[in-house]
Amino acid sequence: MASKSTAKTNAYRCSECGWTAIKWVGRCGECQAWGTVSEIGAVTVRTTAATRVERPAIPIGDVDARRAEARSTGVGEFDRVLGGGLVPGAVVLVAGEPGIGKSTLLLDVAARAGRGGQTVLYVSGEESAAQVRVRAERIEAMARTLFLAAETDLATVLGQIESTRPDLVIVDSVQTISSGDVEGAAGNVGQVREVAASLIQVAKARGIAVLLVGHVTKDGSIAGPRVLEHLVDVVVQFEGDRHSRLRLVRAVKNRYGPTDEVGCFDLSDVGIVGLPDPSGLFLTSRDLVVPGTCVTVTLEGRRPLVTEVQALLVETNAPSPRRTTSGLDGTRIAMILAVLDRRANQRVRQSDCYVSTVGGVRLAEPAADLAVALAMVGSITDTPLPQGTIAMGEVGLAGEIRAVTGIPRRLSEAARIGFRRAVVPRGSLGTGPTPEGMDVREVSDIRQAVSLLTG
Repeated sequence: MASKSTAKTNAYRCSECGWTAIKWVGRCGECQAWGTVSEIGAVTVRTTAATRVERPAIPIGDVDARRAEARSTGVGEFDRVLGGGLVPGAVVLVAGEPGIGKSTLLLDVAARAGRGGQTVLYVSGEESAAQVRVRAERIEAMARTLFLAAETDLATVLGQIESTRPDLVIVDSVQTISSGDVEGAAGNVGQVREVAASLIQVAKARGIAVLLVGHVTKDGSIAGPRVLEHLVDVVVQFEGDRHSRLRLVRAVKNRYGPTDEVGCFDLSDVGIVGLPDPSGLFLTSRDLVVPGTCVTVTLEGRRPLVTEVQALLVETNAPSPRRTTSGLDGTRIAMILAVLDRRANQRVRQSDCYVSTVGGVRLAEPAADLAVALAMVGSITDTPLPQGTIAMGEVGLAGEIRAVTGIPRRLSEAARIGFRRAVVPRGSLGTGPTPEGMDVREVSDIRQAVSLLTG
């Protein structure tokens, strides 16, 4: 038996994530927040004695791998993000802004699992059971083995799990559940940590898959302590414009699968539906050729999406021209304008600039730079791109067009949609096969790319 010893030392704790340190620091070493570390007084440091092992370790070859096989949720796009489905005993945190569709998607998942023979417990801490029933009827998410419970007390939730013995538990949301053993209101650091730890313990001990709904803050990060993201197995982020029907679901963390997959959904009054082929949502009618538009292909994870970028530049006498963006990074747009002005001799300095994407999609990939630049040039010169043309490439400050990854995959997707011309960075043709019948032009700098448009 190992000996047990005790010692007292001063400790400091972060009020945001609960990270502890033996000395004061100005910045938390876990969540990187400033000014959140404060002294909590002297704490007793104990070493625990060894005890008798009830379940001895076994050779890795004797472990039953079938217990970690994923089971489909019935929603193909959600399975794509999770890596094939839900693993028994896995805890998944689903985060997103209010009203973006988290509860609707998980209620659909619960009903499909119930109709598939599983017992599902849906715990609602924000709505009554009657309100959840009304939504379930509206989106046709009814199942005989789907049980509802409107609870906010952790002990009662654990009791519901004990009596129901479900295969899947959905908690909406983890910030509304509180424990009587922890001080403070529901949603604070201690409460969220206790609730998550208790549910994770039950999930691992009984092999129950648990889906936790999490709120997000104003800056888009998950509310509550950062330790919550470390405790769970999978963190799924819901994204999308509230004024658009498109919803993107991506895995930020996944212990059972990749984190480079994205699921696309269409949110409507009758529920949320997966979109295996969402590219048509991001394009306007291709029969209309208008200056200031250009199509590009971005990679959301491993999925290529054909997206249209629109730009409108109008000359102004204002000392500070307006720069308005929707779906694109404003600082990236300002950089492209500066490159066009200095490296391509385009008179964009004294123009109001409005740049937007079609369908509410957000483009953060640098591969869209070239399409944005050509759309701007087309608007300022009133010259449309040839019909059926796409462009992709990163624009550097020196005016060079840098290579991007996945060019063959992007070209194949564009050819499938019906595009027959492409403008790509120089050297891209040697990275893979080119679709048959597609005219691919390589450019090395922004001047050469602009010359293809202006002649």
